[in-house]
Amino acid sequence: MNPFAKVAGGAASLFSRAVQFTEERLGHAEKTEHDPQYLQLADRADKTRQWTEKIIKHVEGVLQPNPNLRMEDFLMEKLGEQRRSRTTSLEQLGVVMMEAGNDVGPSGSYGNLLLKVGEMEKRLGQSELEFIRQAASEFIIPLKNFLDTDIKNILKEQKVLETRRLDLDAVKGKLKKAKSLDPVKAKDKDEQIGRAENELRISQTDFDRQVETTKLLLEGIEKAQAHHERCLKDLVEAQVQYYAQCYEQVKSLQEQLQHELN
Repeated sequence: MNPFAKVAGGAASLFSRAVQFTEERLGHAEKTEHDPQYLQLADRADKTRQWTEKIIKHVEGVLQPNPNLRMEDFLMEKLGEQRRSRTTSLEQLGVVMMEAGNDVGPSGSYGNLLLKVGEMEKRLGQSELEFIRQAASEFIIPLKNFLDTDIKNILKEQKVLETRRLDLDAVKGKLKKAKSLDPVKAKDKDEQIGRAENELRISQTDFDRQVETTKLLLEGIEKAQAHHERCLKDLVEAQVQYYAQCYEQVKSLQEQLQHELN
């Protein structure tokens, strides 16, 4: 095909779509509606995308309450760089208590207690770090991968489908216009109708094929939701382990201190 003719054909298609889109917005053109099954699948995918984005945002808020540090992590992730290793607030508290205990005097009652509580706070902070790592790897990352792969592919195919739909409706309008021509004034009316009907058959085939392609991806949302269920269970399991470890550590120190007091 002549490259100039190809470019000209592409430009004509873009113009035709733009005209069709504008006419639809103004209510001057008919629009092909999708079948109920497609609309239901598309609605489920869109709701899944929206709620997945919100859930990820709030889980990240729980794991890292500081919005400035969350933004830093986000930028590092986008740049493909590894996040900085940070100590938790509990670890920092533990270090301060242990420094205080050594400065006050570890042989004294108060200094000794500061050292013990400080050591426990450090362990709590280490448990928190492990929980953050586990929640990120078993929950946040899989859900982000879903957005970056499944959802992106769906949005890409939906965009193609909308293009096919605009082409189809533009040709329908072209055929309707050709059929309304006055045969006296338009000597080539039958020829125009024939060309439009041929274009309509091609556009309808392309549209139907793209509908099926998009539906296949949309149907995959059910499988994705099943995977999200497993991720939610993993998140709960990580929380159970984390809070159980924290309870055991605090309870152990409490019992030790009660024994010493007695």
